[in-house]
Amino acid sequence: MTHSDVKQTLLALEQPERASFAARFFKTKPGQYGEGDVFLGLSMPQQHAIAKQYQALAADEVEKLLREPYHECRMTGLLIWVYQSKKASSSQRAKLAERYLANRYYVNNWDLVDVTCPHVLGRHLLNNDRSVLYDLAGEDHLWSQRIAIVTTLAFIRLGQFGDTFALAERLLPHKHDLIHKAIGWMLREVGKRSPDALEEFLHDHLPQMPRTALRYAIEKFDPARRQYYLTKK
Repeated sequence: MTHSDVKQTLLALEQPERASFAARFFKTKPGQYGEGDVFLGLSMPQQHAIAKQYQALAADEVEKLLREPYHECRMTGLLIWVYQSKKASSSQRAKLAERYLANRYYVNNWDLVDVTCPHVLGRHLLNNDRSVLYDLAGEDHLWSQRIAIVTTLAFIRLGQFGDTFALAERLLPHKHDLIHKAIGWMLREVGKRSPDALEEFLHDHLPQMPRTALRYAIEKFDPARRQYYLTKK
């Protein structure tokens, strides 16, 4: 079982029309955040199915998938690590997280980040030092910064909000809307579990919050409460 087997399985399912739409959706033109990314047009269920089929793929072979130009090769490789992390021991998860971080420059679009980092990196960090997330947030690299904040979804699901708030505060001045959206999404997830905790954060940081982050964060509020925050901004 090699990365070439996975690649050929993906290529056999290529759908040019879907690929053309995906290239537009993920902003692949020069100067856009996904510049140069190449799509085959596979659906997420197809990629999940193939990742399950090849979930025993060795880490070195997964890394070769991550270096492929096709978006679906990188996604499927990362999904293999997601499936492996679910069954891994703590030491195996640590190795997967280390590999993930070493290859993070290939995790180079928002879907690749969002679908994988809470599982591969977040699971490992539940019981380990989380300072690496603050290092990632401090990098001048969009996808590392998004990994930093979105990884905290793993903690939020267990009612742990401190790192989400700390990283959100650090990233609020960011200029890219993909970071604003990620901040707002994580804050919204906090609010689903503790509205009071979210409102306390909003009270303290509303003047600094980008409007996109605020809109995402308050999306589940009732209309009157949502309007209150929008008019305060």
